[in-house]
Amino acid sequence: MKNLKDSTEQSESGGKTTGRQDIEFLHEIGSRIATADELHAVLERVVEIVSSVLRCDSCFIYVLEQDRLVLRASKNPHADIVDHLGIALGQGITGWVAENLKPAAIPAKALRDPRFKRFQSIPEDLFEAFLSVPILSRGKLVGVINVQHRQPYEHSPQEVRLVSLIGFLVGSEIERARLESVNIELSAQLETRKLVDRAKSILQQDLKINEEDAYRAIQQESRQRRKSMREIAEAVVLSDELRRKRMP
Repeated sequence: MKNLKDSTEQSESGGKTTGRQDIEFLHEIGSRIATADELHAVLERVVEIVSSVLRCDSCFIYVLEQDRLVLRASKNPHADIVDHLGIALGQGITGWVAENLKPAAIPAKALRDPRFKRFQSIPEDLFEAFLSVPILSRGKLVGVINVQHRQPYEHSPQEVRLVSLIGFLVGSEIERARLESVNIELSAQLETRKLVDRAKSILQQDLKINEEDAYRAIQQESRQRRKSMREIAEAVVLSDELRRKRMP
């Protein structure tokens, strides 16, 4: 696949083919995002695109969830903080960008910027250059893209505009994927609740106990066996169904 950085360098150089190359670049972004449905897959595509454009040492994507920015994707593996680290609006450079809906580009000594907030769990915080741009959808904040370089790096106005453009282009798709993930999670929670309620009813009948004791029994089994309450409830329901099938 053609490198996106090469496409942008060629289009910035001017010439008769500039318009065609710009269209190819935008089409490639759209094509890559269109092949990903689930939120994390969409975000991984965005990280891939941004990293290809700037050839950076680090790329983070934060997604706005309620009133916090949650780290949802990273170029470098960070299983301990991805999906866990949250930043308040206005906190650090990332929070400043989210609050002001403006990009921030720091070519060197990003740690010394008065807006900077360091997280001990993020080694990239020691990197020199820092670029942060908002991800927007219909003028509203969706998230933030952070790009970092180990060594001092002067982000050109064209690069800042390009990453900002990527933020505009992917904003709606990220928001769609996020809402879809929320809906899937809510559906799973509802299904789990139905299973637990059914399992409680079975235990109440079989053990002659009240609803509260039935719930505690499922909860205790969950802890002892180190399985989710849904798994315990599914086992109770399955056992009851098998027993009924054996009955004459």
